[in-house]
This record gives sequence, structure tokens and C-alpha cells, in this order.
Amino acid sequence: MSPPPSAEAGAARKASLFLDVLRFVIGQWRAFPAPLAVTLVGALASTVAEVLLPVVAGQLVQDVTQPAASTALIHEALWMLAAMAACGLASILAKRAAYLGITRLTTQVMQKIGAEAFAHVQRLSAEWHASTFAGSTVRRLTRGMWALDMLDDTLLLMLLPEACMLLLTTLVLGWHWPAMGALLGGLSVLFMLLSCTLTLRYVAPTAQAANAADSKVGAALADAITCNAVVKAFGAETREETRLASTLANWRQATVRMWVRGTDSANIQATAVLGMRMALAGGAVWLWLKGRAGPGDVAYVLTMTFLVQGYLREIGQQVSVVQRSVNEMEELLLLWRTPLSVPEPARPVPLHITRGEICFSHITFRYPGQERTIFEDLTLTLAPGSRVGLVGPSGSGKSTLTRLLQRLYVPQSGTVLVDGVDIAQVSPPALRAQIALVPQEPILFHRTLAENIAYGRPGATQEQIEHAAKLANAAEFIDRLPDGYNTLVGERGIKLSGGERQRVAMARAFVADAPILVLDEATASLDSHSEALVQQAMERLMQGRTVLVVAHRLSTVVGLDRIVVFEHGRIVEDGTHADLVSKDGGLYQRLCALQNL
Repeated sequence: MSPPPSAEAGAARKASLFLDVLRFVIGQWRAFPAPLAVTLVGALASTVAEVLLPVVAGQLVQDVTQPAASTALIHEALWMLAAMAACGLASILAKRAAYLGITRLTTQVMQKIGAEAFAHVQRLSAEWHASTFAGSTVRRLTRGMWALDMLDDTLLLMLLPEACMLLLTTLVLGWHWPAMGALLGGLSVLFMLLSCTLTLRYVAPTAQAANAADSKVGAALADAITCNAVVKAFGAETREETRLASTLANWRQATVRMWVRGTDSANIQATAVLGMRMALAGGAVWLWLKGRAGPGDVAYVLTMTFLVQGYLREIGQQVSVVQRSVNEMEELLLLWRTPLSVPEPARPVPLHITRGEICFSHITFRYPGQERTIFEDLTLTLAPGSRVGLVGPSGSGKSTLTRLLQRLYVPQSGTVLVDGVDIAQVSPPALRAQIALVPQEPILFHRTLAENIAYGRPGATQEQIEHAAKLANAAEFIDRLPDGYNTLVGERGIKLSGGERQRVAMARAFVADAPILVLDEATASLDSHSEALVQQAMERLMQGRTVLVVAHRLSTVVGLDRIVVFEHGRIVEDGTHADLVSKDGGLYQRLCALQNL
């Protein structure tokens, strides 16, 4: 057993992830150079104008402390007054340009990462989706996108100008009095080190815990709301409310801890800023006592001190905001880095299925994270246009075989060939577009019936949709609905009965018109009337295709060309219904006897 990771190793990983998020964000900025340039130029120009403002104010004070004895002095004072107005106006205009620039930059980057993250999540494995709460994933995506908004504002409009302000102010102050410049520079560095240490070492761990608790809240909400029908069926509303209350209590504790530490950090930083302000003001008074600074110089230093105090206080707050934003983006980045278990081939080859021959050659497979091997050196060939039933006890590998055909999983060894082409060399979406699936529990989108039927062929006409519905025995119940094909079916098709959903799924397969058809327990959960309607539709749908029928109800495979019987991942029998049912002691015969066939 490997030793537990040390605290130093954990801190190093967190720091590495923090930097990875910053590098990721900067990489996204570079994709949009025009709005980035407008933002940077506007922010820096505004900073320069604000740095010049105390210099001009100090010179104005120097002028007005002298008697207005000469026209030149009066003109200079008026020019300084105009310069102050010009600096203020320039700062306003530059900030407006920066705000307009960052508005475009941030929205473009949010759109980009939202689309790309969604695309990546869609391509993650079926195993990953089965093991991950949908609500938690949605929260990770949306929270990461809005964290980018905060991060952009903080880094480009606040921290960058504030750092430039401190640098320029230090240089100006050091040009007049090197000791004061060194004092300001040294104190600024110490303050930023203090801020970063408090933020990353003291506040960040609690922020990560609060984010994890927040994701659990989203997952618990989505889980309970999605399964609301089950909750109602068992009268379990109070039980679910108690369960959520416990999750919310954990979230509250984690959030309070994060906020308290954030308050502690802000108070410590405010105390440090006060100390810096008093040190700089004391330095200005010392220069005055030594005769090295006049009233205008002292006014400049005091004005600059107030300005620096505000910026330093904001730097502490902004570092905390950056930390929180980075923490919220860490989950998005980790999601982005989740590898695809079914990778796209580097150079996909085209596949145009014409015959529909399927060959599983020496397949060895076990599910990720499991030790039990499902298939061991399995070989099976399905002739073009044949209708093949896959039967056997639960867990024997029937549905697993169809998932390997769809390339939802990758075998540890062996190849799957379709019309002689290794599907590992084919883009998974291109492969699946040529395989129609009717599952045991059809899932419909919360869209219209027409959109759900046309999902297999987005360009399908209304005439094709209605024809497919007739072939699937769905047209009759659709025509009875007030909105007909424009009826919204509810989340996952909950407004329809199981038989109606199954017939819509059959219609979707008719519209797709794929050369290979997979029927996975398509009638397992239907009543007798719905099963008869679906069976009729299945007979029409199977014509002219290579068909795999996964079945527990053996009545659905009696008329097929071939039946393959699985047990513990092995093919134990293979033949027609008549051949297998007459085989004394055979597994298929025993299964038929159990179902009174």
C-alpha cells in the first residue's frame, strides 16, 4: 500500500491546479486578441491618468500656497486645474473602453468554453454518465462559466491596474525621494505576499470544500426532482426533504467556515494597510521636518497614500475573489481533463454500411473498474440482412455485445468489423448514425413529438415524420392529442405512457432508416396491447436490415432467422427457435419452459 500523500504534496498539487486554471484562462483570452487589446489598453491608460492626478494635485497645492503675485503663477495654477480635469476625464473614457472590451471578451470566452465543455461532456463514456449526477455536472459547467466572468473582471480591470498603479507610484515617489520609494515598494511586496499566503493557504481549502458541498446540493436536488414520480409513489416527500436538509446543513457549515476565514483574512489585510498608510504618512512628515518636502510634496504624499490605501485594500479583496473564482473553475478544468474512454481515431476512415455484415473477432472485454471478464476470446459473425436474437440470463453479455457494436465501450482485445471495416478506425458519431437503437426504456427529449421522431434524421419532412409514426403504430394516439405532432412530451417523455414512448422510439428508428437495427428489450416493460402494437411495428422495421434483438421475452425472437444463447459471456447455443427448443437439456429449452413457450 502506498503511503498517504503528505500535506506538502497536497499543497503542491493545489498550487499546480491554481496555476493550471490561470494558464487555461489566459489561453482562452488569446483566442480573442481584439477585445483583449482594447481591455488592456483602456485599463492601463486609466491607471496612468490616476497616477498623474496626485502629481498634478501636489503641484496645484504648491502653487496656491504662494501669494498670487504673478500672472505666470496664476496661469500655472489654472493649467494644473485643467490638467486635473483632463486626467479625470481621460480616466473615465479609458475605463469605459476597458469595460466595453471586457464585455465582449468575457462573453465570447464564456460562449466558447460553454460550447466546448458541453461537447466534451457529451463525448465522455456511457460509464461516466451512468456514474455521475446530471445536476452536479450542470452546476460544474455553469458555475465555472460564471467564475470566468468574475476572474476576467478581477484580473484585467482590477488586479492588473492596481499592480501597475503601485509600480508607477513607487517609481514616481522614488524619483523624488528614493527612501520613500523603497519604503512603498518593500511594504507593497510584503503586503501582496501576505495577501497571497492568507488566500491560498488559509481561505482556499475552505472554498474548495464549500464548492464540493455545493455540487452535492445540486446533485441531490436533481436526483430527487428527476425521480419525483417514485417519491410520490412511496409517499416519501418528507424523507427526501430530510435527506436534502442534511446535505444543506453540510453545505451551510462549509460555507460559514469559508466566509469566516474570508472575513479573518480581510481584517488582517486591513490592519496591514493601515500600518502601511501610517508608515508613509510618517515618512512624509519626517521629510517636512528635515526641510526636504514642502506643502505640495506633503499633499502629494498624503493624496498618494489615500490612493494607495484604497488600491491595497482592493488588492487583498481581489486576490480573495481570484482564489474563489479559480476554485470554482477547478472543477470545470478537471471535467475538461477527464479523458475520453472511447477516443476519436487520429485519422478516421469513412464507413458507409451497405451490406450490414457484423463480425466480433476474438473479443475480450470487462467493464472499467471491474475485475470480472464479460467476454473471453469471443467470436461471432452476423450475416448481412439477418435477424438475430440474443438471449440468456441477466448479466450474460447480451446488451454488452450491442454496446461494443455501438462503440460505447472499447474491448481490451479483439476487433469489431462492420462490412469489413474495423470500427476502431471510424469516428464513433459516424458509426452510431448508421445504427438505429430502440431501447427497453426509451428516453425522449422535452420537445415536440415531431422533433423527437425526427431526431434520427434532423432534415426529415413532416410527411416523413407522419409516415414513420404510422409504420410504428403511433399515429393513432398522436392524432388524438390536442396539439398532435406539436405536443411537448415532458422531461424524458413523462407525459406519455410506456407503450406510447416505445412507439415514438420505433418511429424515430423508422425515420433514421439505418442499415443496422438494435432492439434492446423493446417489449420487456409493455402491457399485452402495447406489446402487440410494438411487435407489429418491429416486424415492419426489421425488413431489409441486419437486426440484433436482445430479449428476455422469448416470444419476440421465435420468428427470427437465428438465436444466439449466452451464458456467463460465452455462446452456449446457436440456431433457430425450432432447433434450440428441441435440444434436450439445453439452456434455451429451459428458458422456454420457464416462460411456458
